[in-house]
Amino acid sequence: MATKSDPNYKVIAENRRARFDYFIESDLEVGIVLTGSEVKALRTGQSNIAESYASIEDGELWLINGYIAAYKQAGVFGHDERRKRKLLVSKKELARMWQAIGRQGMTLVPLVMYFNHRGMVKLKLGLAKGKKAADKRETSAKRDWNRQKQRLLKQGG
Repeated sequence: MATKSDPNYKVIAENRRARFDYFIESDLEVGIVLTGSEVKALRTGQSNIAESYASIEDGELWLINGYIAAYKQAGVFGHDERRKRKLLVSKKELARMWQAIGRQGMTLVPLVMYFNHRGMVKLKLGLAKGKKAADKRETSAKRDWNRQKQRLLKQGG
């Protein structure tokens, strides 16, 4: 996505648990509406999207339960840490997501929040289907086997 030499690209928060708990069918980059104190807090890297999710309400896309720490220097002009934040997406994409959620029982899961190459905060949403306990065990077993295979190849070579 971005090269290592890009000075503006920076991952703010990552939801590592999402790929363990869900089958990610597709992902989509969306913008997010923030206040000034929220952007300042994100620059210091104080956020968490692990317990958050996205929801479509009244024809708009919202990030719910996303945590952005308070920015102390903002004083009384600060922000609520867990407020609902509007996500920016085209009407066509919104309709596609609405259809997938309604018909196929999918969920919108935040995967990564980052500053893009222009320094804008972006959120990568995954259109996902929940995993059962057996699927999670299978994923864990595959990961363990791949790790063991790498060790064997390293020792043999």
